[in-house]
Amino acid sequence: MIQIENTLISFDVFEKKFCCDIQQCKGVCCVEGDSGAPLNGDEPAKIEENYEGIRPFMKPEGIEAVKEQGFAVLDSDGDLGTPLIQGGECAYVIEEKGICWCAIEKAWTQGKSFFRKPISCYLYPIRITNYGDFEALNYHKWNICHCARVQGSKEGIPVYRFLRAALIERYGEEWYEQLEYAANEIDAGRIELTPE
Repeated sequence: MIQIENTLISFDVFEKKFCCDIQQCKGVCCVEGDSGAPLNGDEPAKIEENYEGIRPFMKPEGIEAVKEQGFAVLDSDGDLGTPLIQGGECAYVIEEKGICWCAIEKAWTQGKSFFRKPISCYLYPIRITNYGDFEALNYHKWNICHCARVQGSKEGIPVYRFLRAALIERYGEEWYEQLEYAANEIDAGRIELTPE
């Protein structure tokens, strides 16, 4: 792993290739899974604060799920996540032209919400684990994202570059510049990739 400030970054973030191919996957990540999108501690409050702008873009079933369950729920591991519609898709999922995406992000694109979407969605396929004094950034391989791995390999886009905007939002420009420096050192062979 590479350490930058208070983060530890898996070599997979530099090595693996990834580029969402929404036309192929149809946004199925908003639908699949045993629980909703993971939420950070302050994100339910951000959703609640922007909910009047988000709600008009939601499906009636999603609105009902939020009404019954709240803006966030605890999953089986005790972690915060978005509520689900009858145990299935995320309450905030919408569908347009056969493609699923997020009502929260739709509201953001329309200037109705200052909150773009949960960072766990924005940063995927990176998953963050918080250890108090530091955070670990690991690559998460999900079978439904096979087409994104194919597209990323075809275009030669490593995970860290695909997620540039999301990583800058989370950690800042200076942190990302250090990340790029580390990537260049790895590419030049001055940092050796080792199995983790």
